[in-house]
Amino acid sequence: MDDQQVLARIDELVKEEEDLLHRHEGEGLNDDEHARLEEVKLQLDKTWDYLRQRRSLREAGDDPDDASYRDGGTVEDYETVTPWDDTEADSPE
Repeated sequence: MDDQQVLARIDELVKEEEDLLHRHEGEGLNDDEHARLEEVKLQLDKTWDYLRQRRSLREAGDDPDDASYRDGGTVEDYETVTPWDDTEADSPE
């Protein structure tokens, strides 16, 4: 899959996500729609990650086709960000 195909897939997923979010504004989603929305979000995260891998490999002079889709658990863990704490750097010794 080349970058244009990856971007087209991202576009499809974004459109589906927006459709799900706006289809029942004010009413909420039923269980099936909510499950599909969560799956679409996961697929978006995985596809963006795949595109970033391709771009990084290309930038490093490597073959972008060596990129691979990572499992959902790996990609979902990216959202877990620990704030950087530099308080020790400013404290007197």
